[in-house]
Amino acid sequence: MTVVGNDWDEILEEEYGKEYFTRLMKEVDEEYAKGVVYPPRPLVYSAMARVPYDKVRVVILGQDPYHGEGQANGMAFAVGKGVPLPPSLVNIFKEIEAETGVEPNGSTLTGWASQGVLLLNTVLTVREHSPQSHAELGWQTFTDAVIESLARREEPMVFMLWGANALRKKSLIPSRHLVLESVHPSPLSAYRGFFGCGHFVKANEFLVSRALPPIDWAYADDDGKADYYKPSDGRIERI
Repeated sequence: MTVVGNDWDEILEEEYGKEYFTRLMKEVDEEYAKGVVYPPRPLVYSAMARVPYDKVRVVILGQDPYHGEGQANGMAFAVGKGVPLPPSLVNIFKEIEAETGVEPNGSTLTGWASQGVLLLNTVLTVREHSPQSHAELGWQTFTDAVIESLARREEPMVFMLWGANALRKKSLIPSRHLVLESVHPSPLSAYRGFFGCGHFVKANEFLVSRALPPIDWAYADDDGKADYYKPSDGRIERI
């Protein structure tokens, strides 16, 4: 079965055949049919489509997609090119600038994805203006399988767990990987530990210590080639 369109499909082949996944796909289809759901259907698996399984070096776990028009692009915390930065992404960029002295330029985070950063929400869809509305559909079981498949890899990688939902996944990750924990970068919690967390420098120090190249966190957009949802006409375009 082709779901993502790269090596993830082989890794997750058994998962696709499970009863819960069939039920999940049916319920997601029904949700898209009866109302407005984000991200646009072709972008649901964008995070994994942009970062093949064997290229993942850092995982940043989010919650569920942005629920406002034209924001969600299938990658956690990212938005389409030209879309105003959401507050959480503003705070992420503030922390990067505080740690590195360089402010990221962009919004799609495709530059991070091109370097092996998987921006994975634990729930991959959401009803318009209704956060966590799809939290009980079964996405958590699926994304747990994604996390577990990565955690089984022998090559060490970095997992950034921000907020209560992400922190619940810590038990899935063995100690050979670096797990960085913090509150969510939302304005409601960022001042309680996200600011000053040092995660971006710590991630690079860990990668370099394993003879792996560091992430250029300032390189947030991959030359403007991100999938972009134009809310004016609902089409998916490459820009």
